[in-house]
Amino acid sequence: MDDDFDLEIFEMQMQDALEALGREFGRVRSGRASPGLVDKVPVEAYGSEMPMDQVATISVPEARTIVIQPFDKGNLSNIERAIHKANLGVTPNNDGHVVRLNLPALTEERRKEYVKVVKAKAEEAKISIRQARRDALEELKKADFPEDHQKRVEDEVQKLTDRFSDRIDTATKAKEKELMEV
Repeated sequence: MDDDFDLEIFEMQMQDALEALGREFGRVRSGRASPGLVDKVPVEAYGSEMPMDQVATISVPEARTIVIQPFDKGNLSNIERAIHKANLGVTPNNDGHVVRLNLPALTEERRKEYVKVVKAKAEEAKISIRQARRDALEELKKADFPEDHQKRVEDEVQKLTDRFSDRIDTATKAKEKELMEV
């Protein structure tokens, strides 16, 4: 990184976009159960909407089962309603103590739909990275450096952008592979 121009802020923006993409990928259902599928589903509790992980413990005892144990049993029906409302494609089973989600195997058609969702999320992350690049280049122009110095920093910004774009591509391919595995 150049001594006169701090790219750290822009690198952090790109890192944030990559981390957000990872969280989004965790919410896209693959063949296996994952707490990420439901942890941020909004639940009406205590007079406001709260993320599922703030009103219950979420565990995965088996490959295709998610168990949601509320901190307060009075929230069981609210959790059940939230899962229906989230349209996750699973039916919650409430036994009076916990809510169980049994995830059915994905059909080929559904897997392809999820791949499209993954690609759209990846494109959103790339847009965020390109925005960080634009911000960095605008700041660089305002700094009024000599032309050769400005060109060096522009090259560093582009290398940073390419590195994060490659990471997004790698994560996207891995998630697509996970989705398409039978």
